[in-house]
Amino acid sequence: MFIREDEKIDEIGFGGLKLIQSSEGFRYGVDAVVLADFAATLATGGRRVFDLGTGSGVIPLILSHKMPKSVITGVELQRDSAERAERNVALNGLGNRIKIINSDIKDLKKGYRAAADIVVSNPPYMEKDSGLIGVDGAKAAARHETTAVLKDFFITASHLLDKRGEFFLVHRPYRLADIFCYARETGFEAKTMRLVCPMEGREPNIVLVHFIKGAGKQLKVLKNLDVHTPNGSYTEEIDRIYERR
Repeated sequence: MFIREDEKIDEIGFGGLKLIQSSEGFRYGVDAVVLADFAATLATGGRRVFDLGTGSGVIPLILSHKMPKSVITGVELQRDSAERAERNVALNGLGNRIKIINSDIKDLKKGYRAAADIVVSNPPYMEKDSGLIGVDGAKAAARHETTAVLKDFFITASHLLDKRGEFFLVHRPYRLADIFCYARETGFEAKTMRLVCPMEGREPNIVLVHFIKGAGKQLKVLKNLDVHTPNGSYTEEIDRIYERR
Protein backbone atom coordinates (compact mmCIF):
# COMPACT_ATOMS: atom_id res chain seq x y z
CA MET A 1 0.00 0.00 0.00
CA PHE A 2 1.51 3.32 -1.11
CA ILE A 3 1.88 5.86 1.70
CA ARG A 4 3.20 9.35 1.02
CA GLU A 5 5.84 11.01 3.18
CA ASP A 6 3.27 13.43 4.61
CA GLU A 7 0.85 10.65 5.62
CA LYS A 8 0.48 8.17 8.46
CA ILE A 9 -1.70 5.13 9.15
CA ASP A 10 -3.84 5.26 12.30
CA GLU A 11 -5.71 2.37 13.86
CA ILE A 12 -9.21 3.67 14.53
CA GLY A 13 -10.88 0.56 15.99
CA PHE A 14 -14.33 -0.49 14.78
CA GLY A 15 -13.30 -4.06 14.09
CA GLY A 16 -9.67 -3.29 13.29
CA LEU A 17 -10.11 -0.51 10.74
CA LYS A 18 -7.06 1.48 9.67
CA LEU A 19 -7.06 5.00 8.21
CA ILE A 20 -4.47 6.78 6.10
CA GLN A 21 -4.45 10.46 7.07
CA SER A 22 -2.40 13.49 6.19
CA SER A 23 0.07 14.36 8.94
CA GLU A 24 -0.47 18.10 8.42
CA GLY A 25 -3.83 18.42 6.66
CA PHE A 26 -7.42 17.93 7.75
CA ARG A 27 -8.00 14.96 10.13
CA TYR A 28 -11.31 13.45 11.08
CA GLY A 29 -12.92 14.29 14.41
CA VAL A 30 -15.68 13.26 16.77
CA ASP A 31 -18.35 14.73 14.49
CA ALA A 32 -17.70 12.06 11.84
CA VAL A 33 -17.87 9.26 14.41
CA VAL A 34 -21.07 10.43 16.11
CA LEU A 35 -22.72 10.97 12.71
CA ALA A 36 -21.92 7.40 11.65
CA ASP A 37 -23.29 6.03 14.92
CA PHE A 38 -26.38 8.28 14.74
CA ALA A 39 -27.17 6.98 11.23
CA ALA A 40 -26.47 3.34 12.10
CA THR A 41 -28.69 3.59 15.18
CA LEU A 42 -31.69 5.36 13.62
CA ALA A 43 -31.78 4.12 10.01
CA THR A 44 -34.99 2.17 9.54
CA GLY A 45 -34.22 0.28 6.35
CA GLY A 46 -32.32 0.05 3.10
CA ARG A 47 -28.68 -0.72 2.49
CA ARG A 48 -27.57 1.71 -0.27
CA VAL A 49 -25.74 4.60 1.42
CA PHE A 50 -24.17 7.76 -0.04
CA ASP A 51 -21.74 9.93 1.94
CA LEU A 52 -21.57 13.48 0.54
CA GLY A 53 -18.16 15.09 1.08
CA THR A 54 -16.47 11.91 2.24
CA GLY A 55 -12.94 13.33 2.68
CA SER A 56 -10.60 10.44 3.49
CA GLY A 57 -13.52 8.02 3.60
CA VAL A 58 -13.71 7.63 7.37
CA ILE A 59 -17.52 7.69 7.54
CA PRO A 60 -17.97 4.92 4.92
CA LEU A 61 -15.36 2.85 6.76
CA ILE A 62 -17.13 3.20 10.13
CA LEU A 63 -20.54 2.60 8.55
CA SER A 64 -19.26 -0.57 6.90
CA HIS A 65 -18.66 -1.88 10.42
CA LYS A 66 -21.75 -0.48 12.14
CA MET A 67 -24.06 -1.36 9.20
CA PRO A 68 -22.64 -4.68 7.98
CA LYS A 69 -25.22 -5.16 5.21
CA SER A 70 -24.64 -1.72 3.66
CA VAL A 71 -23.00 -0.81 0.37
CA ILE A 72 -21.61 2.72 0.47
CA THR A 73 -20.64 5.36 -2.07
CA GLY A 74 -18.41 8.20 -0.89
CA VAL A 75 -18.40 11.41 -2.95
CA GLU A 76 -15.45 13.79 -2.67
CA LEU A 77 -14.52 16.85 -4.75
CA GLN A 78 -10.84 17.19 -3.77
CA ARG A 79 -8.77 14.84 -5.93
CA ASP A 80 -6.11 14.21 -3.27
CA SER A 81 -8.71 13.40 -0.64
CA ALA A 82 -10.69 11.14 -2.99
CA GLU A 83 -7.50 9.27 -3.93
CA ARG A 84 -6.66 8.84 -0.25
CA ALA A 85 -10.19 7.54 0.38
CA GLU A 86 -9.71 4.98 -2.39
CA ARG A 87 -6.50 3.80 -0.74
CA ASN A 88 -8.28 3.58 2.61
CA VAL A 89 -10.92 1.34 1.05
CA ALA A 90 -8.20 -0.89 -0.41
CA LEU A 91 -6.19 -0.90 2.83
CA ASN A 92 -9.19 -2.32 4.69
CA GLY A 93 -10.20 -4.79 1.97
CA LEU A 94 -13.60 -3.16 1.47
CA GLY A 95 -13.59 -2.66 -2.30
CA ASN A 96 -16.64 -4.92 -2.65
CA ARG A 97 -18.71 -2.66 -0.38
CA ILE A 98 -17.36 0.89 -0.71
CA LYS A 99 -16.98 2.95 -3.89
CA ILE A 100 -15.41 6.42 -4.06
CA ILE A 101 -16.49 9.02 -6.64
CA ASN A 102 -14.28 12.05 -7.31
CA SER A 103 -16.98 14.63 -8.06
CA ASP A 104 -18.69 17.80 -6.96
CA ILE A 105 -21.85 16.70 -5.17
CA LYS A 106 -23.84 19.09 -7.40
CA ASP A 107 -22.91 16.98 -10.42
CA LEU A 108 -24.76 13.98 -8.99
CA LYS A 109 -27.98 15.70 -10.02
CA LYS A 110 -27.16 14.69 -13.62
CA GLY A 111 -27.68 11.04 -12.68
CA TYR A 112 -28.10 8.76 -9.69
CA ARG A 113 -31.80 9.44 -9.38
CA ALA A 114 -33.17 7.48 -6.37
CA ALA A 115 -29.81 5.68 -6.14
CA ALA A 116 -29.70 5.65 -2.32
CA ASP A 117 -31.81 4.55 0.63
CA ILE A 118 -29.72 6.58 3.10
CA VAL A 119 -27.60 9.71 2.65
CA VAL A 120 -25.16 10.97 5.28
CA SER A 121 -23.09 14.14 5.25
CA ASN A 122 -20.56 16.02 7.34
CA PRO A 123 -20.38 19.13 5.12
CA PRO A 124 -18.17 22.21 5.60
CA TYR A 125 -19.51 24.22 8.52
CA MET A 126 -18.35 27.71 7.60
CA GLU A 127 -20.40 29.71 5.12
CA LYS A 128 -18.84 30.70 1.83
CA ASP A 129 -16.66 33.83 2.09
CA SER A 130 -16.84 33.83 5.89
CA GLY A 131 -13.72 34.01 8.05
CA LEU A 132 -10.13 33.29 7.08
CA ILE A 133 -9.86 30.31 4.77
CA GLY A 134 -6.08 29.84 5.02
CA VAL A 135 -3.65 28.30 2.59
CA ASP A 136 -4.25 24.55 2.87
CA GLY A 137 -6.71 23.57 0.13
CA ALA A 138 -7.91 20.37 1.80
CA LYS A 139 -8.46 22.09 5.16
CA ALA A 140 -10.23 25.00 3.48
CA ALA A 141 -12.56 22.70 1.56
CA ALA A 142 -13.32 20.68 4.69
CA ARG A 143 -14.14 23.74 6.82
CA HIS A 144 -15.58 26.28 4.36
CA GLU A 145 -18.24 26.05 1.70
CA THR A 146 -16.26 26.37 -1.55
CA THR A 147 -18.31 25.18 -4.53
CA ALA A 148 -21.33 23.51 -2.90
CA VAL A 149 -23.18 25.39 -0.15
CA LEU A 150 -25.39 23.88 2.56
CA LYS A 151 -28.56 24.00 0.46
CA ASP A 152 -26.80 22.02 -2.30
CA PHE A 153 -26.32 19.11 0.11
CA PHE A 154 -30.09 19.01 0.69
CA ILE A 155 -30.83 19.30 -3.04
CA THR A 156 -28.45 16.45 -3.87
CA ALA A 157 -29.70 14.27 -1.01
CA SER A 158 -33.27 14.77 -2.20
CA HIS A 159 -32.23 13.77 -5.73
CA LEU A 160 -30.51 10.62 -4.46
CA LEU A 161 -33.43 9.52 -2.28
CA ASP A 162 -36.91 8.33 -3.11
CA LYS A 163 -39.87 9.03 -0.83
CA ARG A 164 -39.22 7.85 2.74
CA GLY A 165 -35.47 7.95 2.11
CA GLU A 166 -33.37 9.05 5.08
CA PHE A 167 -30.83 11.88 5.33
CA PHE A 168 -28.46 12.20 8.30
CA LEU A 169 -26.58 15.47 8.78
CA VAL A 170 -24.02 16.76 11.27
CA HIS A 171 -23.50 20.52 11.50
CA ARG A 172 -23.28 23.45 13.89
CA PRO A 173 -26.28 24.54 16.00
CA TYR A 174 -26.03 28.14 14.80
CA ARG A 175 -27.07 26.95 11.31
CA LEU A 176 -30.26 25.25 12.51
CA ALA A 177 -32.60 27.90 11.08
CA ASP A 178 -31.04 27.44 7.64
CA ILE A 179 -31.01 23.65 8.04
CA PHE A 180 -34.75 23.43 8.77
CA CYS A 181 -35.61 25.89 5.97
CA TYR A 182 -33.56 24.01 3.36
CA ALA A 183 -35.01 20.70 4.54
CA ARG A 184 -38.61 21.79 3.95
CA GLU A 185 -37.72 23.40 0.61
CA THR A 186 -36.27 20.12 -0.66
CA GLY A 187 -39.00 17.81 0.61
CA PHE A 188 -37.49 16.66 3.91
CA GLU A 189 -38.94 16.69 7.38
CA ALA A 190 -36.71 16.64 10.46
CA LYS A 191 -37.64 13.62 12.58
CA THR A 192 -34.89 13.32 15.21
CA MET A 193 -32.35 15.83 16.54
CA ARG A 194 -29.54 15.52 19.04
CA LEU A 195 -27.20 18.21 20.32
CA VAL A 196 -23.59 17.32 21.16
CA CYS A 197 -21.72 19.15 23.94
CA PRO A 198 -17.92 19.20 24.21
CA MET A 199 -18.21 18.66 27.98
CA GLU A 200 -20.95 18.07 30.54
CA GLY A 201 -22.54 21.43 31.37
CA ARG A 202 -21.17 23.22 28.29
CA GLU A 203 -23.18 24.68 25.44
CA PRO A 204 -23.61 22.33 22.45
CA ASN A 205 -21.29 22.87 19.48
CA ILE A 206 -22.51 20.07 17.20
CA VAL A 207 -26.00 19.08 16.06
CA LEU A 208 -27.14 15.79 14.54
CA VAL A 209 -30.37 15.73 12.54
CA HIS A 210 -32.24 12.83 10.97
CA PHE A 211 -34.55 13.74 8.07
CA ILE A 212 -37.03 11.62 6.14
CA LYS A 213 -38.13 12.63 2.68
CA GLY A 214 -41.89 13.15 2.47
CA ALA A 215 -42.52 12.45 6.16
CA GLY A 216 -45.06 14.10 8.44
CA LYS A 217 -44.37 16.91 10.90
CA GLN A 218 -43.09 15.56 14.19
CA LEU A 219 -39.62 16.19 15.62
CA LYS A 220 -38.14 14.20 18.50
CA VAL A 221 -35.30 15.84 20.43
CA LEU A 222 -32.98 13.38 22.15
CA LYS A 223 -31.00 13.95 25.34
CA ASN A 224 -27.76 15.89 24.75
CA LEU A 225 -24.66 13.83 24.05
CA ASP A 226 -21.68 14.91 26.18
CA VAL A 227 -18.22 14.15 24.78
CA HIS A 228 -16.10 14.71 27.91
CA THR A 229 -16.70 14.55 31.66
CA PRO A 230 -15.62 17.54 33.81
CA ASN A 231 -12.29 15.79 34.53
CA GLY A 232 -11.52 15.61 30.81
CA SER A 233 -12.09 11.91 30.19
CA TYR A 234 -14.52 10.63 27.58
CA THR A 235 -18.05 9.91 28.76
CA GLU A 236 -19.35 6.35 28.88
CA GLU A 237 -21.59 6.98 25.86
CA ILE A 238 -18.72 8.28 23.74
CA ASP A 239 -16.68 5.23 24.72
CA ARG A 240 -19.62 3.08 23.62
CA ILE A 241 -19.90 4.90 20.29
CA TYR A 242 -16.16 4.45 19.70
CA GLU A 243 -16.58 0.81 20.86
CA ARG A 244 -13.87 1.18 23.47
CA ARG A 245 -15.88 -0.78 26.02
